Amino acid sequence: MSETDQTEALRLAEAVIFAATQPVTTRILANLLPEAADVDAVMAELTALYAPRGVNLVQVAGGWQFRTAPDIAPALRKVVELPRRLPRVAMETLAIVAYHQPVTRTEIEEIRGASLSQTTLDLLLENGLVTPKGRRETPGRPTLWGTTPAFLAQFGLNDLRDLPRREELLIDPSGSSVATPAPAEDGPGA
Repeated sequence: MSETDQTEALRLAEAVIFAATQPVTTRILANLLPEAADVDAVMAELTALYAPRGVNLVQVAGGWQFRTAPDIAPALRKVVELPRRLPRVAMETLAIVAYHQPVTRTEIEEIRGASLSQTTLDLLLENGLVTPKGRRETPGRPTLWGTTPAFLAQFGLNDLRDLPRREELLIDPSGSSVATPAPAEDGPGA
């Protein structure tokens, strides 16, 4: 690929990601860029170009998106209004859905140990963080809930596998994270 073609591919990728309201997938980029363009190489070069800038190019929610550089974010809080925080019950519900999806309302209530109001689910739906994912094949056919790409984007995740593991979330009384030893892998019957 010539230097002119590479420059054009960089410009096209930059423009589509800048203009998009959602993360841009590699598939979309592959369809947009010249045939000879190596999408991974273009994105690596573009990421490197933006690394020292006020905005960075990051992989999130299965695609690419420009995000404020982490070291600049605190300064922006003085002039940019932050979105309203979700109430604690909504955050608890969202965490349960993220880690146990697809999950029914009854299962959410069992895990939380408290009932779940329709208002909480409505709030998560309005914010585009959860969506119905079908129905469980049990009596009453309850709705199954799962997270959305907007959830991944809002929390800066590329994939659900990027969620912290349970061990990473545990905190001991001294305030430091608990390091849980990994199970021994001695094989079956060990």
